[in-house]
Amino acid sequence: MNISKNTRATDFSKAMESGQIEASFLNMKAYLPFRTIPKSSHPIIFPKFENIPLPLDFNYAGRIFNTLEYLDYSYTQGLLVLQNDKIVYENYWRGQNEASQHIAWSVSKSYVSALFGIALEEGYIRSIEQTVDEYLPELIGTDCQGIKIKDVLQMSSGIKFDETYSNPESDVNKFWDNFLMGNPQINFIKGLRLFRQPGTYNDYISVNTDILGLIIARATNQNLSSYLREKLLDPLGTEFEANWITDNEGVEIAHAGFNASMRDFAKLGSLYLHKGCWKGKQLVPAAWVEASTHSTEAYLQAESLNSSKPGMGYGYQWWLCDGNEGEFMAIGVYNQYIYVNPTRHTVIVKNSANQNYNELVNPFKESMAHLELFRKIARR
Repeated sequence: MNISKNTRATDFSKAMESGQIEASFLNMKAYLPFRTIPKSSHPIIFPKFENIPLPLDFNYAGRIFNTLEYLDYSYTQGLLVLQNDKIVYENYWRGQNEASQHIAWSVSKSYVSALFGIALEEGYIRSIEQTVDEYLPELIGTDCQGIKIKDVLQMSSGIKFDETYSNPESDVNKFWDNFLMGNPQINFIKGLRLFRQPGTYNDYISVNTDILGLIIARATNQNLSSYLREKLLDPLGTEFEANWITDNEGVEIAHAGFNASMRDFAKLGSLYLHKGCWKGKQLVPAAWVEASTHSTEAYLQAESLNSSKPGMGYGYQWWLCDGNEGEFMAIGVYNQYIYVNPTRHTVIVKNSANQNYNELVNPFKESMAHLELFRKIARR
């Protein structure tokens, strides 16, 4: 898909204006290059029941929130609740429908993690104790040389990277500027600097996932989209077409570029709920799912002070919830979620286009508030 650099940057900038994102998040391929991923050759459709009543309200930080108002004020576009692999609630707003390809943003990271575990199991990658430059020799001689893959998986690479979306000078926005101008991702990564000792501090930065995506593609000699389709989406029986945003060279934006339907997002949650097993077949190694959704390192715990996001722990590209029900989440900017509660056999997917996401203080954008809503739904 050929789009001039200047046109792409201008169109994308307009698409990301707060008043436009409801439509833009449902049609990102109109603004950016992408790779289409066909629906499964054997779609699997979850049984669907009449919608359960949502809880009237929930509590967060000592405040009672009306559920429907919260969904509205967080600019929800879709909400799906899966319990015991049956759809018990599904609703759409603001232009989304069951077939819409909604951008996942950082929920994409959890798909990359699954692919990494599969590539490891298949022998394309020998060990997560290896260093990133063993697969990306372009990083030899840079600050990224010597960083262990495991530390990248756990968002503990030590790379200096400002993830502030509201700051046009932040590193994450510079990454997107670099992408929009057609420059290879690896060149941007080569210029990054180390900030602290790897494996000592949980610092959530998106570029870690881009490194993982490049390693998968290099090791398997496949693009992420084709590997994802073969190893996950086709076996999962995706009901609708998906797509993944790419750079000018056809390399997927691993940390944020995947687009799919809400029902098909729920399939990833269900897969992990069942420890990587789907319809009797182990798609993702059970040990990888376990390691991805649990952590033993002190700095990855929810209560750790050595974390840029206190209150939630971190595994292999999955957020870990504090508590005793084993919950974990995939989280994307502007309030995208796949919430998994193994104890309650519940998966909840939420797509949103929260126009107020960049406000410093706004409970309607907080993931911890969403977590309390999801918990109330799961415990109905």
